[in-house]
Amino acid sequence: MNPFRSLRDYEIFVYTLPQQYPRIVLSTLTVIRRGKYRAEVMGDLLFLAGIRLSVYEHLIWDDRAVEIAGYSYEVWCGSEKLYWYDSQPHPNDPALAATDPHHKHIPPDIKHHRVPAHDLSFTRPNLPFLIEEIERTVLGQLQK
Repeated sequence: MNPFRSLRDYEIFVYTLPQQYPRIVLSTLTVIRRGKYRAEVMGDLLFLAGIRLSVYEHLIWDDRAVEIAGYSYEVWCGSEKLYWYDSQPHPNDPALAATDPHHKHIPPDIKHHRVPAHDLSFTRPNLPFLIEEIERTVLGQLQK
């Protein structure tokens, strides 16, 4: 279920992420209104050890809820792109059909190696999952 009934609700969510997730060192996320019912979220969430989540979301809303119409999320360690998620459809790839268009690009051939992204959605926020994934997997690996 989508907890955001207005763009203001989503703005509060975005701008308070560092308070909700103490491992975020800095947020440059900005919500930019692009019309009466459209906006974009752009910027980065910076974590310890040079880990960065680069965020782009295209938002739309009506009188019922805010939805994500498209997105790109990239995870970086310094200048190395570790993986990314995007909502570009790949209808000819049967391996992605279960979560179409949500998928993740992973090594070894990061541009062409795609796997389904079961935890991403257009109708609920994706950032909590992405932040928790970084905390669990990327930062967790660095601490070992």
